[in-house]
Amino acid sequence: MVRLTAACAAVLLALSACSDSGSGSDASSSDAAGGPSGTVTVFAAASLEETFTALGEDFEEAHPGTEVEFSFGGSDSLAAGITGGAPADVFASASPATMEIVTEADRAAGEPTVFVRNQLQIATLPGNPHDIASLRDLADDELQVVLCDAEVPCGAAAQRVLDAAGIELTPVSYEQDVKSALTKVELREADAALVYRTDVNAAGDAVHGVAFPESAEAVNDYPIVELQDAPNADAARAFIDLVTTSAEGQRVLTDAGFLAP
Repeated sequence: MVRLTAACAAVLLALSACSDSGSGSDASSSDAAGGPSGTVTVFAAASLEETFTALGEDFEEAHPGTEVEFSFGGSDSLAAGITGGAPADVFASASPATMEIVTEADRAAGEPTVFVRNQLQIATLPGNPHDIASLRDLADDELQVVLCDAEVPCGAAAQRVLDAAGIELTPVSYEQDVKSALTKVELREADAALVYRTDVNAAGDAVHGVAFPESAEAVNDYPIVELQDAPNADAARAFIDLVTTSAEGQRVLTDAGFLAP
């Protein structure tokens, strides 16, 4: 029955092509029924890796014939790639500041939409052997602490909370994205790192999370936008709809620890 249905659909498609040979429709962006098809390329902040990977699988299942390709990394590096001409359909950033790099370069096809927010936590070694209980504890000279680089949204947020609390840190390293900072703790190359609560959740038993009230001073908005001259605009808009307006998209994100916009 499936093979017969597919064969009938193929005949109907062929007849349609004969009767409307001048339509010029792009098969890479929409299928015969008007839904998205082909490959959609999404540049997304590293902290979105787990949730967007899951949503990408949901998207492919809901839209047969589509494939979602992701490039995850520091939002500033991704923005630089986009403004430098890297082909992509969607950009999801971990801060409005890095999104502005793209919008000010006229690479956004419309107004970005904030779809979630994120908050910092302290990631420590499993079991929290150094008994880190507050942000101020990170100033202990005997602790090896890792921060994201200030150009990266998680680093900018960390600097805001440290400045607000009047705390000065000398980290053992500055990392180019939040996953790299977290990995230092997971590999026991650092005692603690300031990362997002979602990354602590995703790491499971590999780290221990410590919430701190000062994190409320630097909650990051996450905007998403379709890119100008997107190779697959139909699929780009459909993926953005999944993330921003669908109940399933918001459920996956909030279950991971993201805050509603």
